[in-house]
Amino acid sequence: MSERPEQRRDPVDAIVGQWAAVRPDLDTGAMEVFGRIHRLSRAMGDRMERAYARFGISRGEFDVLATLRRSGEPYTLSPRQLSATLMLTTGGMTGRLDKLERAGLLRRSPDPHDRRGLQVTLTDRGLELIDEAVGAGVAVQTEALSAALDEEKAGHLAALLRELLAATEG
Repeated sequence: MSERPEQRRDPVDAIVGQWAAVRPDLDTGAMEVFGRIHRLSRAMGDRMERAYARFGISRGEFDVLATLRRSGEPYTLSPRQLSATLMLTTGGMTGRLDKLERAGLLRRSPDPHDRRGLQVTLTDRGLELIDEAVGAGVAVQTEALSAALDEEKAGHLAALLRELLAATEG
C-alpha cells in the first residue's frame, strides 16, 4: 500500500517496515489492511466493554440481550436459536443465561410447543437495560467514527468492508 505524506504513521506501519527490512520480497498490503482491522476491533471492543460495564453487563451478555431485543416482540428465542446466532456452544450460552436470569434481565420458561424445550424471554427490566446499553454503545461507536471520518468517508468505508467481509466469509 502506498503511503500518503499527510498520513500519520501507526504501529502497523512499524510492523510492515520491519518485514520490509527482513523480507523485502513480501507484499504486505493485505497485512496493512487486516492488521489495522484487528487493532481497530480490539480497541473498539475495549471501549464497548467499558460502555456496557456501566450497566453491569459484559459484551457477551450484551450480545444475548441484544439478540433477544432484535428478535422483536415477544423478545423470545430458544437457547438453541441464541447459540446459533451468537456462535456459542450450549455450555457457553448456559453460563450467560444463568447470570442474566439471576440479574432479573431474562427468564427461562418451558416451550409450550416442545415439552423438552425452553424459551428465553427478556424481562421488562432486561428490555429497559438493553435499550439504554445499545444507545450508549452506538454513541461510543459514533463518537469514534466521527472523530476520524466524515459521513461520506464512513459510508464508503462501510461499503468496502461489506465487500471484504462477503469475500472472506464466502
